[in-house]
Amino acid sequence: MPAELSYILFLLLRMAVAAAFVVSASVITERSGPVIGALVATLPISAGPSYVFLAIDHDAAFIAQGALSSLPVNAATIFMGLTYSMLAQRFSMWISAGSAIALWLVLATIVRQFAWTLAGGLIINAIAFAICIPLLKPYRHVAKMPLIASRWYDIPLRAALVASLVGTVVTASTWVGPRVTGVIALFPIVFSSMMLILHPRIGGPATAAVLANSAWGLLGFGLGVAVLHVAVTQFGSVIGLSCALATCIGWNLTLWWMGRRKRAIHEPRRAS
Repeated sequence: MPAELSYILFLLLRMAVAAAFVVSASVITERSGPVIGALVATLPISAGPSYVFLAIDHDAAFIAQGALSSLPVNAATIFMGLTYSMLAQRFSMWISAGSAIALWLVLATIVRQFAWTLAGGLIINAIAFAICIPLLKPYRHVAKMPLIASRWYDIPLRAALVASLVGTVVTASTWVGPRVTGVIALFPIVFSSMMLILHPRIGGPATAAVLANSAWGLLGFGLGVAVLHVAVTQFGSVIGLSCALATCIGWNLTLWWMGRRKRAIHEPRRAS
């Protein structure tokens, strides 16, 4: 088989695998309500496959440097969620989602201009989440989560979005280097697809509730990116990626357990 054809087929396989992960996770998100949906949405279901495929093509130093660039981009994503949640209460999908995505692009462009350190990335995340988590609190709850009826184009649209992202990241990584690759890899495909698909069907406030509930999960995702950088530097790509995934899953499971415990404490009080 010619080398060019082999590369194209392998790239298409990578894109298909990543698309399958995101589509499956987003379907779970839609059917489980805003809290569980937010925890699923903040798992590395989009960036994770991108980094796995990057690790196949590049060494550990490339992945570590890419993670450093990805870490401050996580702060841009929480500001994107806040912007959408505020605008979606009154405005259309195009204004709300368009403004949020535009803000992310501006912030990501600014982030790309700097050579980040681990401490700098952690500090910018701490500041961003300290600002955004309290501001997102009013949007976390809706009176009733509307039923969601699937449309024929939902799955193809989501698959095309994430496949395009993975294809871009993997193909461009050779030319643009780890800093730009790390920024591209964290483009918020899951959040963007949820805004574009859910807003017209269940309304802005209900969609905003999913994104608002994702704040704490997104914080854990940022910690996972930091762990990725440290672990890849010390132990290599395979162990580093595994540690990052375990961090994200463990963080979200802890949030889920704490949420259940909190509800279990409050329910007897309401009954009495």
